[in-house]
Amino acid sequence: MKNTSALAATADGYADGTRRTEILQSAASLIAFSGLRTSLQEIAEAAGILPGSLYHHFESKEAILIELIRRYHADLDRIGEIAQQRPNEPDSRLVAERISELGSAIANCAVQHRAALQLTFHEPPTSANQELVELAQRPPRAVQAAMLATLRAGRRSGYIRSDIDLPTLADRICQTMLHVGLDVIRDNAAADQVSAILCQILLHGLASQLHRDAELDRSSALLAVNRIIETWSDGSKANPEDKAAYVRAVARGEFGRRGYEATTIRDIASAAGLGIGTVHRLIGSKEELLASIMRSFGRKVAAGWIGALRSDATPIEKLDALSWVDINALDQFHDEFKIQLAWLRQSPPDTPNPGWSFTTRLRQLKALLTEGIRSGEIQIHSPSTAMLARCVLDVLWIPENILHAAGKRKALIHARDTVLRGVTNRST
Repeated sequence: MKNTSALAATADGYADGTRRTEILQSAASLIAFSGLRTSLQEIAEAAGILPGSLYHHFESKEAILIELIRRYHADLDRIGEIAQQRPNEPDSRLVAERISELGSAIANCAVQHRAALQLTFHEPPTSANQELVELAQRPPRAVQAAMLATLRAGRRSGYIRSDIDLPTLADRICQTMLHVGLDVIRDNAAADQVSAILCQILLHGLASQLHRDAELDRSSALLAVNRIIETWSDGSKANPEDKAAYVRAVARGEFGRRGYEATTIRDIASAAGLGIGTVHRLIGSKEELLASIMRSFGRKVAAGWIGALRSDATPIEKLDALSWVDINALDQFHDEFKIQLAWLRQSPPDTPNPGWSFTTRLRQLKALLTEGIRSGEIQIHSPSTAMLARCVLDVLWIPENILHAAGKRKALIHARDTVLRGVTNRST
């Protein structure tokens, strides 16, 4: 890890020099690039051993996955335990430093364990044993507890506003820092740089002035996207008589739940109660099915973004409306969102972006941020607008568990606090 603090100096889970660890290193690199479709043959070749020799160290690919996730959680736990051992003095300057330092350590851990990170985004295959299922679904409790303790010290010092839900904020910060492990968000920047920008956004907000909810609720940008959102239909209630539409609806759920790579046509056919041959005749290949699902999703989200960006509104009001588009997209199209996340986690992506044009959204966001910085409406310190755009693109999406727990309206307020206004008292 590049951060040299005691908190970040956790043990490297891939540095003991053994053959077993060399295999894990090779597996981690391949899985971070290609996902679950990585074969044991490919892992053996990358490690420079015969496939038969690999079985002397790991009995199956599943055993490798378990070890990767176990080491990832061990490093995260170590970071959290070290952070919790340090006294949380209610000094606003120390609190700000410790939030940033803990965020940086989490981000570096996510980059180091990119393969394990991506394995936690979806349910394991149906054939997976219970240990793999439990590890993949385990939340990072130690770092969340450490972040929460630090935020509570921040509230005692007057640094964090009294109206902020601290457990939700701790969860939000930790998840955001883990997203630094997505290379498509981080690009070629150092994890410390990206985590610092993300902390600055979440704690202090992008807006140079305080914007109240009543003001943002009346913006022309929000009104414009609300009209577009009203036209959306999620397609989840397809008529079973329309077999092709029915298969697409079933496939959305299977891709979202299992991940695109792990889902087979057999899985889709079984969930739909149809034969494999019938599914092939109705929708063609799995790739064609994915494309048809994501095109519809992409058109809806793009329409919302265009509506916000073309409105007669300020850059801050447009950013607020974009958050609302993403909240509603995640609420109505959570399966497509998970499929999209599967694309985002590839490094680099090996297929065209399915449906939701990442490069187009980045370009639009970069232009909007540039406009806001020039007008003085946006306050931020970043090495480049391109890096800032990637960070903002990430935080515009509220984590799914927070949306489900809070509901859309409260999720929007949370987005305003963590993206626009910041959670700190501006007088401190």
